[in-house]
Amino acid sequence: MEVKDLEASSDGTQDSEVNLQDSDDDELLSMSGSIPKLQIRKVKSKARWDSEMKMAEVLEKKGGCWATTGIVRNSITYLWIEEIMFMAELGSLVLVNSDDSLLSLGDMYAMLTEQKSGCSWDSFKAYVHLKSLGYIVGRHGVQWTMKKDKQHGSTPSGVGDAKDSNGISISGLEEEFSITDCLRDMHINNEAKPTFDVYLPNNKFKKSSPGEPDFVVYATREDDPPSKAEIESLKTRCKGAFMICQVESCRVSLFSFKKVETAVLP
Repeated sequence: MEVKDLEASSDGTQDSEVNLQDSDDDELLSMSGSIPKLQIRKVKSKARWDSEMKMAEVLEKKGGCWATTGIVRNSITYLWIEEIMFMAELGSLVLVNSDDSLLSLGDMYAMLTEQKSGCSWDSFKAYVHLKSLGYIVGRHGVQWTMKKDKQHGSTPSGVGDAKDSNGISISGLEEEFSITDCLRDMHINNEAKPTFDVYLPNNKFKKSSPGEPDFVVYATREDDPPSKAEIESLKTRCKGAFMICQVESCRVSLFSFKKVETAVLP
């Protein structure tokens, strides 16, 4: 007989013991795991939103977070919506539209709510929680950079081999970086997909050689936990340490699983 031993921790207080001194300087990270409060800063990075790519091209880099933030294609750094909002809420990023008009946090929240950028509100909360603990976080299965970028004009190439963290087919991204809007939901075809690759804090982290993630996270809502079969499937896909990040209204919890053999009772 086999049972699952569930290890849970909540509110970011006991999820793991990490040494933030080894982390890249993401600045003002909150150990509470809650969404960071808006900060007022004089020096901010700048990025331009691309409505077709559903990503932002970084125009100006400020601060020390860039070793662990954004993906690099053709020597250009691009940000996912979760990275944009995390930095904007910290007050370290200004986002502009294609016409250079300033986009507000409200505009960014609207983009996230549309769920057309490969990230749901729940996965964003999971991202904020992990980043606030000092972890290095990237979308599952998407390479941080490419050793040999193919040139396709001004658009990035080779974002991933098959699918991104939410099951979105990104073969089209390798050519035009276009993402089909109908494939934006977190549970495509009702199938659970890994969400983020997570690395321990490391001030020597390199996008060109990140190594295997320390664990992979699947983000889910409290009222929509994965089934046992889905958990087994996720663990098989991750090929390593796997954790579930359960998002409630104002609380985020991380769960890990261990198999325990128990004696069969007479």
